[in-house]
Amino acid sequence: MRMRRASEQLGWLAFALVVASTAPAEEPQKWLARVNQALTTLNYDGVFSHWQGGRVETLRIIHRVQGGAVKERLVSLDSSGREFIRTGTELACYLPDQRTVLVEQQPPASLLLGSLPTFDAASAEFYDVKAVRRTRLLGRRVQLIAVTPKDEYRYGYRLWIDEATGTPLRTELCNGQGQPIEQVVFASISWPRRIPDSAFKPDISTEGFSWLREQSGPITASSAQVTWSAVRLPPGFHLSVRAAQKMPGLADPVDHLVFTDGIASVSVFVEMRTHAGHALSGSAQVGSASTFATVIHGHPVTAVGEVPPQTVQFIANSVTEQHAPSSPPAAADPALQPPPR
Repeated sequence: MRMRRASEQLGWLAFALVVASTAPAEEPQKWLARVNQALTTLNYDGVFSHWQGGRVETLRIIHRVQGGAVKERLVSLDSSGREFIRTGTELACYLPDQRTVLVEQQPPASLLLGSLPTFDAASAEFYDVKAVRRTRLLGRRVQLIAVTPKDEYRYGYRLWIDEATGTPLRTELCNGQGQPIEQVVFASISWPRRIPDSAFKPDISTEGFSWLREQSGPITASSAQVTWSAVRLPPGFHLSVRAAQKMPGLADPVDHLVFTDGIASVSVFVEMRTHAGHALSGSAQVGSASTFATVIHGHPVTAVGEVPPQTVQFIANSVTEQHAPSSPPAAADPALQPPPR
């Protein structure tokens, strides 16, 4: 009798394991939502390697949420010795090679490690999100999620997400062929319940350093009644931010436009003052960041973003100025129309 009951119990155990293994997996979008929740709400302390453009840098990230207040510290463990310490919305950048500390304001939701945008029904038109497989990393069970672009205007992602915490233990930014162009890979990570204040003090001495603080307060727009916009955009992109911004080395503020598809984004900076001489123009790419500079109606225009080079060039060339509201809008250039998908 006892043997029979034991056999029955083993049978039910085997059945339960089969059911567990065949149960529907968590939706890929939910895994991505867990990543953002983990990066913003958990305490963590880890060392990772950042690979970009053939260069590798080892860094340490410390993140603490205590009483609703966020503190972060990012330290380069290589020869540069750079440190970045964020307290709330204030970010202090310690730059030993320049003997400078730059203090600037950051949006409340920004993270030194970065965060993922929200993948919704609109982004599904331009990206495929799939759960690839379960595997192991750093001795922990992880879920590999792939985000693949459907056209040539954006990059894709691969994320190895820790099943227990939702933390991305490895991330890759990939081009249209699925080849990684930027990687972040953790060598070690812990999730301590408490992190002392001493963990957020810089290791370097700032004696003799120059302190530069970002100017705060509203910026007066140009007296000319001019607005800048784009007459054509790659599929899915739209204007999300329009603001005036003070830039280092420029006496006048610049117009700052941000175009996004909800996942990728491109910043466009337009200098308000025209230049009589020949401004530098052309394209460049450093790792995952693409830039394109041109001159439109005498105004230097620079576009930059973690997108393919053709995307920043497309958007920069489509930017145009519009004068007073009574003026007719500029005619669209048919040559800027994106090719059919």
